[in-house]
Order: sequence, then structure tokens, then C-alpha cells
Amino acid sequence: MGLLIMNKMIQAVVLGLFTASFAHAEPSSQVAWTPDKLNFIKQANSNNGKELAAQCAGCHGDNGVSPSPDFPSLAGQLATYTYKQLQDYKNGQRIHTLMTSIATGLSDQDMADMAAWYNSLPLPKNKAGKKDLEVAERLVSEGDGKRTLPPCYTCHGSDGEGERMDIPALAGQQAEYFAATLMAYKKGERHNDIYSRMRVISQQLSDAEIQELAQYYQQLR
Repeated sequence: MGLLIMNKMIQAVVLGLFTASFAHAEPSSQVAWTPDKLNFIKQANSNNGKELAAQCAGCHGDNGVSPSPDFPSLAGQLATYTYKQLQDYKNGQRIHTLMTSIATGLSDQDMADMAAWYNSLPLPKNKAGKKDLEVAERLVSEGDGKRTLPPCYTCHGSDGEGERMDIPALAGQQAEYFAATLMAYKKGERHNDIYSRMRVISQQLSDAEIQELAQYYQQLR
């Protein structure tokens, strides 16, 4: 119980810092997690999502496991997270020429159905082998108080499974894509993270730490 309380306190402090620092910034997303919205996604039709996702197989794989390091694997990803990303592409909070074009042609129901389909699939399995990654392990389990870095697991889960609505699963994700994403946050090229959380965190990480974290999460599965 003591550890649980401590984790909640860490999350509250970090969230408070982000909120205070960026209270007057432009919204990073137009998605609001109301009970109706959560219920809408929960009731999505994954069978329809499977049919819609056929157009995505070239980049994201037939079963949501990407064949290319340039694109993310979506298998096992939280439905709420995938839904938010599609909405952000459509609304311009996240920029990518191909994905913006695809998302613009999708209805809210299409997005929810596709997100449900990918969520129904098992997380990707690691094919890269195991390495000793002491720096990443410490950042995930302990964080770094000197840099106000919270442990990664407090948000992304002890097994990288993701938590809440907008915090993604990371286990089994392509290391190259993972590292590129953190670098995009670090440089401010990506900015659809709520309260600028990942921008703040990534700017405290060295490039070497980002690479090691990417390897760590890829080999969790």
C-alpha cells in the first residue's frame, strides 16, 4: 500500500508541474475523455475495424506488427491511444502527410473500430534478443530525481502495457521508431502530448539514454 501511495504522489507532483508550466499553451489535442467518449470507444466494432485496417497493412503489418522500423507496431495498443492519434492527425495536432490524408477520410466510428481491432491483437514479440541495459532499467524503475524525471513505469506500466487513456503501450515497439518518436518530442517536432509531458521528459534525456530506452522496451516482450 505504501508503494502505491508513493506512485500516486509522484504522478500528482509531475502532473502538477506540467500543468503549471503549460497552462496557457495551445491545446495539444481536441480529444476530451468524457464518459460518453470512453463508452463510445468501448463499444466499437473490432470486426469492422479489421476490414478497415486492411488498408494499413503495408506500413503497420497484417496483424498490427510493422515490417518496417519506420512505422509503429499497433498490435495490443490501447484503443483510446490509437483513437486519439487518429483524431490528432485529422485535426492537425499531429503532422504526417500520409497519416493526415488517411485520417481525414475516416469517421469517428471508423477510428474507434480500427482502434478496437488493433487493441484486440497481442503485443508484438521481441525478435532482437536480450541485452543488459542498466541505464534504461534505472530510468524505468527509479527515474532521476536530480532531473525531475519520474520512473517511466509510473505512467507506462511495469510491463510497458500502457495506462489511462492517452499513455501508450511500449512493450515490443520497434526500437527505431520509439527512438525517433522521443527525438521528435525532444526537438519539439511532435507536440500532441497532453500537458507537454513527453516534451519535458525527452528534453531531460541524452540521445544515448533515448536509444537505450528504445532497446529496453522493444525487448520487454
